Parts: sequence; C-alpha cells; structure tokens
Amino acid sequence: TRVRGAPEFGGELPAACLAEEIDTPGDGQVRGLVTLAGNPVLSTPNGARLERALPSLEYMVSVDIYLNETTRHADIILPPTFGLEHDHYDLALAALAVRNVAKYSPALFRRSADQRHDHEIFLGLAARIAPGKKRAIASPLLRAMQSRLSPRQIGAMLVRLGPQGLRGRGLTMDAIESSVHGLDLGPLEPSMPARLETRDKTIDLAPSIFLDDVPRLRARLADDARSAAGLVLIGRRQLRSNNSWCHNAPRLAKGRDRCTAAIHPEDAAKLGLRTGDPVRIVSRAGALVAPAEVTDTIMRGVVSLPHGFGHSRPETRLRVAAEKPGVSINDLTDERRIDPVSGVADFSGVPIELERVTVAVSASLEG
Repeated sequence: TRVRGAPEFGGELPAACLAEEIDTPGDGQVRGLVTLAGNPVLSTPNGARLERALPSLEYMVSVDIYLNETTRHADIILPPTFGLEHDHYDLALAALAVRNVAKYSPALFRRSADQRHDHEIFLGLAARIAPGKKRAIASPLLRAMQSRLSPRQIGAMLVRLGPQGLRGRGLTMDAIESSVHGLDLGPLEPSMPARLETRDKTIDLAPSIFLDDVPRLRARLADDARSAAGLVLIGRRQLRSNNSWCHNAPRLAKGRDRCTAAIHPEDAAKLGLRTGDPVRIVSRAGALVAPAEVTDTIMRGVVSLPHGFGHSRPETRLRVAAEKPGVSINDLTDERRIDPVSGVADFSGVPIELERVTVAVSASLEG
C-alpha cells in the first residue's frame, strides 16, 4: 500500500489500510470508491475513521439494496436484483460440502423491466467508463461476461468442461436444473498429491516467510499480554443476523437485545457488574458503551461483542435495525493491527480496558 507499505495478498490490498489511503494526500491517493453489497463502516477495523474519510472522496458508487451506514456516503446507489429474483448455483458450497453435489435454482420471481443483475450493472459501468474501447481482460470468465454470455450460459460451459462433464459422466446444466433438489454425484474423491503444484508434490509446513516472522510474533504476544490489564476483545457472529444483513428483517431482529458484551463472572465481579449493566469498553481506536452479559461461556480475561451492529448512524434507511441499533465492535478494533505477512486485519485479541458506567446510559458510541 502507498501509505504504510502493507503487502498485497491474493491480488488484494488490506481493507485495514483503506481509510488512510483515502485521507492521506499524495500521488496515488484513493479518490473514488465502488462498494458491492458491503458495509465497511461496520466491518473494517476502526470503522469510525473510515466513516470520517468517505465524505472526502470525489465520487462513490454503491451497488446495494440498502441505504446503510456505508452507502449513505455514496453519490449514487444502484440497487440490483436480490434473492429470489435471480438464478443461483451453489458454487461456494463445494468448498464445504462433504459429498460431491450440484444444484441449480432458477429465479422464482420475474424481475421488472428497470431492474438489473449485478453483472449487468458492472458491464454497464465499464461501458460508460471506457465507451467504444476494447479492453484486454485476463480472466476468461470476465471475457465471457463481456461477450454478453449470461451467468447461466457461463455456468453451463464450466459444467461441460469440468470433471463431471465431457471428461466424466456427461453432466449438463439442463440435467442439474431438472433435478429440483439437486444431484448427489457421489462421495468426494481423493485428489492429492496430484493437485499440489509444488515441485516435490509435498506441502511446505514451515516456509521461510513464516519462520522469519516468529521473533516479531513472539514480541507482539508478549506486548499484548502486558497491556490493558490482560483484557482482550474478540468478536462473535450470530446465526440470526448473518453479519449486518439480517438486522433489518423483522422476524430475525425480534426478541431480546443481542448486542451485549459477554464477560466472565470473575472479570465482572472485579467491577461489580451484573447482566444488563452498562460497561464502557476502551481501546486505542475508540470507546463505546454496551450492556454487559455475565456468562461463564467466555474465558477469563476475554470480552466479546457481536459483529455487524452499530445502526445508530444518521441518514440511513434501516427502520427495523435502528430499533435495536447496538454498537459496532469495529469502532474498537485497530486498523494498525494487521498481520505483516498477509496484511489481513487483526480482529481478535484487541487489548482493551473495562470501566463501570455509574450513570444510566443507553448503548452508544463515544466520540
């Protein structure tokens, strides 16, 4: 990255560096931004700093169905089709499935004439940014999309070229689609060591880039252990909320307040805290107040806040979520804490201090 020299990994730069790339002047300063179904104000480290940086952009585009904590800063929001308005092929599931399966689900509802799918929006933006220009695109998938093939046509092509297609049992997308509940193609098959791309077909468990970082890691762990009276902050995800996406769904958002600070009974006793008492949590990046939840399901010395809350920002249109806004854990996580090898943000183990709030306050962000 331009400002602190953090590494690129997998063709991407660390999200923890985005705010400083926007608010630090100089050659290469980020002046425009496109977001796609993301909410980085709530999901990146020190989201409050990013929130302050976004208004300084010259132009911002958001492809999203919500006017949320991030998209409220956009110059234009382009809402795509959503959920049951477009086709689905469970591609990501293949990385988690315990059997070899395939399932295609056509759209349940017909979209209206003025609606666009994600890929159509981006093809339209690309055509307007560089009208009439033929641009070299390295990815075969993007080249196929640029040639106006639909996602289903691309998927059908990949199925035919895959191991179950022409080289296997002759599988087609039509056959997958005709099976309403999907196809079970049998148990997973061993693919090692053939799939390994190392010269000796073995996995290097101790590459030099990791070993060289061990002294720094040991020093970092020692510093963390000495700081903040030993208290550290971790996040947690809740099935009902799926990050922040489901906070605006009435059936999923109903019930008790789930944005609580989970604290071990021994740590709570030191401050005289009981479940429901407001507690102030302080880190280098910021401070906030949240209701305590005293529970022995959390370790001593550890405090946990759920991910995706913080819907108290103005100028959003999240009526249901705003009824139980909670606080954003990423107003406490530190954008300076990244893994120096990969650049990945360090969301867990953030040094914090706890303070008992002696006056009645609602959960809120300070400063």
